[in-house]
Amino acid sequence: MGGLLDLQAAGRARGLRLDAHPVLREAAIETWRRRMRNEHGAAPVFDGLGRQLASAGADARLVDRVASMAAEERRHGELCGAIVEGLGGQAVVDALPEVPLPEHADVCRLEAVTRNVLSVCCLSETVAVALITAERERVSSGPVRDVLSIILADEIGHARLGWTWLAACGDTLDLARLGPYLGVAFAHLERHELAHLPLAPVPTDGARYGLCDGEEARALFYRVIGEVVLPRLEAHGIPATEAWARRRA
Repeated sequence: MGGLLDLQAAGRARGLRLDAHPVLREAAIETWRRRMRNEHGAAPVFDGLGRQLASAGADARLVDRVASMAAEERRHGELCGAIVEGLGGQAVVDALPEVPLPEHADVCRLEAVTRNVLSVCCLSETVAVALITAERERVSSGPVRDVLSIILADEIGHARLGWTWLAACGDTLDLARLGPYLGVAFAHLERHELAHLPLAPVPTDGARYGLCDGEEARALFYRVIGEVVLPRLEAHGIPATEAWARRRA
């Protein structure tokens, strides 16, 4: 269920003030409003992942850690809202609809939750780490860099949890079984990332406000898949290269 996401009060409470040329200002507001929506909208994903991990018998400390990740995503949304408000915009947007994580009833609970950890943490969050790192490197010191630094630190933890989980469950689950599902996950990831990395030109001086060059970001996405994600998955015995090659099937 969607509804309205209103983070004006939370954004204003941080007291940020940012000056920008009117043309750049509007582009930056729109960019950070979209990011606010996506970051805050990721929280239910981790809520659901925590519940699935609990049902699969995961350690309570791990379940609690995933619950804290949901709180981090909500905080990310508020930080993005603070940038919107600091630029003179309104941190209000239609909320993302909450889509439950797949249950994968065709496999055991351990394999089902591992599929979702793989998709959410090893794929999406690993890509997010690379993209945010690149954005942050283009921003000089100030509120925008500070916000990106906080988000980046959390996303690194989210990605790391996924890779740690794969390593831990490798003794009890034949990870090669994840190959067929991985093709589906890759296709979904690619559609999602390309939809959020439009090829529209970036206004002059836009990088300092966190506006990314869509063409460069897309190239980085494919590089991260090829140079980081595929080798790491293959190291766990998952036929990732084959899955990536047939993702459009």
